[in-house]
Amino acid sequence: MSRKVILYIATSLDGFIADEAGGIEWLSTATDYEESDNSYEEFYRQVDTVLMGRTTYDQVVNELAVDNYPYADSDSYILTSRGTANKEKVVFTDEAVESLVQKLKMEAGQDIWIVGGSSLVTPLVANNMIDEYHLATLPIILGKGIPLFAEQSHSLKLKLKEVSSLNGIVSAIYTKITN
Repeated sequence: MSRKVILYIATSLDGFIADEAGGIEWLSTATDYEESDNSYEEFYRQVDTVLMGRTTYDQVVNELAVDNYPYADSDSYILTSRGTANKEKVVFTDEAVESLVQKLKMEAGQDIWIVGGSSLVTPLVANNMIDEYHLATLPIILGKGIPLFAEQSHSLKLKLKEVSSLNGIVSAIYTKITN
């Protein structure tokens, strides 16, 4: 059995993953987080590979987790057109995300997490390569910003697997429908 490709991401109620400037500060201010939630930790235990675009990577290392890369125990693939030297367990590549995912799915290991951003998600959705969509919808309407899903040339029907609510955040897991 091949590894699952999972999009695990937070979005505003109106479908944005970042504000117009690419900022994500709203993620920490959209709710009070009164109840403890270990769903991220549970999810992270099932993956050993993370994929993200260069903008998302820069945001992680320069804003969210300075000097403490949160995916150090996973293999990280950063898709970028800028030449950058690889680091321990961090590979910078200009390979097309579709071919990289296809290759990684055939390797032994746990599941593969698509961290973001939209430039990675768009071709994977277009080619129906995401097995599960784990979407956390926060109770905020941004009005403008970077959409999770760019315009697609065709529709894609999914099946709801699970839904829950905690701290005002609605978490839903959708799976792709295989023929």
